[in-house]
Amino acid sequence: MNVRIHPSWKSELDTEFEKDYFKELIGFVKQEYSEHKCFPPGSEIFAAFDHSVFQDTRVVILGQDPYHGIDQANGLCFSVRDGITFPPSLINIFKEIQNDLGKPLPSTGNLERWADQGVLLLNATLTVRAHQAGSHQNKGWEKFTDQVIKLISEKKENVVFMLWGGYAKKKAKLIDASKHLILTSGHPSPLSANRGYWFGNSHFSKANDYLVSKGKKQIDW
Repeated sequence: MNVRIHPSWKSELDTEFEKDYFKELIGFVKQEYSEHKCFPPGSEIFAAFDHSVFQDTRVVILGQDPYHGIDQANGLCFSVRDGITFPPSLINIFKEIQNDLGKPLPSTGNLERWADQGVLLLNATLTVRAHQAGSHQNKGWEKFTDQVIKLISEKKENVVFMLWGGYAKKKAKLIDASKHLILTSGHPSPLSANRGYWFGNSHFSKANDYLVSKGKKQIDW
């Protein structure tokens, strides 16, 4: 499994990689990938940590599980590969950006363009078995990604955390609200969005306003 991860994250997470739970987790993941079709491809499991350099990370968006359909997941939460039909949640994200910032809907759902600007697109669980949502939950990934959130909170300042939906909102307790901006709303899934819990949250303009106020470059959403 040829994993790609930026050196800036590797040095920050080295001690985590050495812990027993993480070694057990990787053993589980390797076995799953050898016996079943799993996503994302092995080389992209840590894609969120390869595109968004630790020092440059300015925004964190938290998802729950990778997409489990063929050729969808690319290691970034809510993102799909070029040429793949936009999943419903991603359509609603783009619609909110259109409403909030007046930007047209993009031609691709590949969010690498955000990640390369310092948006950490982090799923709580980094792998999944094909067509089996949640199949790799409670195996250790959540422990690891909770540590990532704590690390960012402790070692960085003025980061925007976007927590969408009940699961993500629970992660607020890991973040120091005195030195970061925490934005919460309903999930962009149709079930939540159609009940009025998503549209109009203006998270993308709020994030940019905050970053500019802290002397940081805004994100081109």
